[in-house]
Amino acid sequence: MLSPAPEEPLLLAELKPGRPHQFDWKSSCETWSVAFSPDGSWFAWSQGHCIVKLIPWPLEEQFTPKGLEAKSRSSKNDPKGRGSPKEKTLDCGQIVWGLAFSPGPSPPSRRLWARHHPQVPDVSCLILATGLNDGQIKIWEVQTGFLLLNLSGHQDVVRDLSFTPSGSLILVSASRDKTLRIWDLNKHGKQIQVLSGHLQWVYCCSISPDCSMLCSAAGEKSVFLWSMRSYTLIRKLEGHQSSVVSCDFSPDSALLVTASYDTNVIMWDPYTGERLRSLRHTQLEPPMDDSDVHISSLRSVCFSPEGLYLATVADDRLLRIWALELKTPIAFAPMTNGLCCTFFPHGGVIATGTRDGHVQFWTAPRVLSSLKHLCRKALRSFLTTYQVLALPIPKKMKEFLTYRTF
Repeated sequence: MLSPAPEEPLLLAELKPGRPHQFDWKSSCETWSVAFSPDGSWFAWSQGHCIVKLIPWPLEEQFTPKGLEAKSRSSKNDPKGRGSPKEKTLDCGQIVWGLAFSPGPSPPSRRLWARHHPQVPDVSCLILATGLNDGQIKIWEVQTGFLLLNLSGHQDVVRDLSFTPSGSLILVSASRDKTLRIWDLNKHGKQIQVLSGHLQWVYCCSISPDCSMLCSAAGEKSVFLWSMRSYTLIRKLEGHQSSVVSCDFSPDSALLVTASYDTNVIMWDPYTGERLRSLRHTQLEPPMDDSDVHISSLRSVCFSPEGLYLATVADDRLLRIWALELKTPIAFAPMTNGLCCTFFPHGGVIATGTRDGHVQFWTAPRVLSSLKHLCRKALRSFLTTYQVLALPIPKKMKEFLTYRTF
């Protein structure tokens, strides 16, 4: 059972960029991407005008309303900032479209290897990858803000980036040049594979938490599922009526959600290709005329860290929160010109980015997962749908474990 429907999301904080004098403020100011580090200690904000801000999380007191204090990093406790991470500004030299944190610092064995190979940049630390307008990918060390690597290969905008959650430092990039590229940062950023087949710009890429699959969404009605073991195409998922622009896997890898300009989110079983559910974005108020045909076009979709909620951002100026088992949103928040959204990895907060270069932080449902869901999540983290269906257990249990009980 889900907990009672939460209250409407509250705006916790909003960050606005300062106006840079060397640029025309009205161009290239969009926040195309925001990201939390997997351990929740950093927030990366592509604030427009080629600048990325790395901000320690929780936010400092001057940004933080009551209820989200960060006493451990407040100026009262550490007036000179000693021992605390400091905000950093990364000047990428090009408009920044994609951001991705590595899973975290590498194990001691890899750090030891790096020390004995000084010609290879040290990528044993927490790193941030930035995808740029000119097709370059820059790799930064988060703690120092130093540039570690510059990856070249794409011929157009690098729209999205995704690291393998296993910590192997394999990076996937998605580009307007209609390809995805696989990079190994342990080998000086060597390009190890190019994935071709899309006919339009690739908007989004997402790696399943079990590192077995890669989903890519381009300006097409279908999405591609690739094997992360063989780097071959597994299947195409067809069902949308317009361009698919965002995708995300559930924390147990058992579900995949895709968001499209057709105003729908589709929930899939990535193992079988079965379409499990559609979530339609309807307007709260009817338009005054026929001019806003695409007003509910979707921009972004993401799973909550426990896997019971979804967040979506659409062009109708709303952030929606959905419970996994319901067909209608459980909460709305008004936001203008939204482009992207992501959950804080420990829950309770959603970050959204806008065309104006702003970032907004919203309250998200805090839920204590049921024992049933925890068991399902644990089992599905290592069992495919086919393996579940082959188990000698009752049909109802199989339906629950394969998310067929909606």
